[in-house]
Amino acid sequence: MYDVTRIRADFPILAREVNGQPLTYLDNGASAQKPQVVIDAITRGYAEEYANVHRGLHYLSNLSTERYEATRGIIARFLNAGSEDEIVLNSGTTEGINMVSYAWAAHRMREGDEIVLTVAEHHANIVPWHFLRERQGVKLVWVEPDADGSIPAEKVLAAVTERTKLIAVTQVSNVLGTVVDVKAICEGSGDLPVLVDGSQGAVHMPVDVQDIGCDFYAITGHKLYGPSGSGAIYCRKERLAEMIPFMGGGDMIREVTRDVVTYADPPMKFEAGTPGIVQTIGLGVALEYLMEIGMENIAAHEATLATYATERLSGLNWLHLQGTAPGKAAIFSLTIDGGAHAHDLSTVLDKKGIAVRAGHHCAQPLMEWLDVPATARASFGMYNTVEEVDRLLEGLELCHRLFG
Repeated sequence: MYDVTRIRADFPILAREVNGQPLTYLDNGASAQKPQVVIDAITRGYAEEYANVHRGLHYLSNLSTERYEATRGIIARFLNAGSEDEIVLNSGTTEGINMVSYAWAAHRMREGDEIVLTVAEHHANIVPWHFLRERQGVKLVWVEPDADGSIPAEKVLAAVTERTKLIAVTQVSNVLGTVVDVKAICEGSGDLPVLVDGSQGAVHMPVDVQDIGCDFYAITGHKLYGPSGSGAIYCRKERLAEMIPFMGGGDMIREVTRDVVTYADPPMKFEAGTPGIVQTIGLGVALEYLMEIGMENIAAHEATLATYATERLSGLNWLHLQGTAPGKAAIFSLTIDGGAHAHDLSTVLDKKGIAVRAGHHCAQPLMEWLDVPATARASFGMYNTVEEVDRLLEGLELCHRLFG
């Protein structure tokens, strides 16, 4: 049985007050809070076990390397990768997608080649492809959502032409909450590579990259209840073989001379310099915590919250939900009648101890498509409750009385 009260007790920050009110943290889409086991792992990593990895023979270096490399295996298990050698450790989704842009796409694409992506993408899955557009003349082909925010797989596949070299698509929209059938996209794409931005997907549901059939799958630690500055990208072994180094320095080399450099085998080939050692160790602890609770159980709890929140929010005729796709994640972007800006809503809600995100959510093309300057976004996580949904409704009703 899913015991949300017990889970909440694992997150010390949830016990605090904000502005004299109990904290209602609904900004998980931006960054999730950390359980005590992760906080303890970070403290222990710096206080008792810190040393640089891969470069020393002394006890602390060996211990730190062992802890750090163990995370690679944990991530492979979390994503059901075929091998831990298909996991490239990094600082998060942004670095992961940039790596694919520089190390895989840049030397394989020419002027007129196409990348298919959706209007619902986060900037981390837009800007790296704009680099290729600006520098090499690559064309970006945009797929717009349906009116309710749905993004059907067949609509994405219909945008593919003989010039398409990559499909880059989110699994869950960080604004609309839309869940995209990335498995159907991969199945329908044939040999065409597919990159999945799993920043939101991996947080809300079980992920099996082998079942999905994707070529790349990016995750970011700070949304997965782990530290900021941690993350990874799954790269199918065949794609790793096609990639060239994109950042040079220590750890990614085999031998360096005045005239020649030879490189380490993947994934180390793409991990230059001193990494976020303790952050990565903390991410491993966070993922073990999630797997112990069970991603299926977390998904079921959040689905209950999503259903309840949708029913409550839909009953307010002065409030507008941006994105009502069936089966959406527990992510709600809101605007209200009366012309109140999202920042106004966030400020009032904050006075009630309710933390939401206000702005364009690093998704400006989507804001343009929605024809709104910004939204207030309430994004729920594994520790949120139906009582917090009610608290959000009370806060929104106050906003309506002030601005409606």
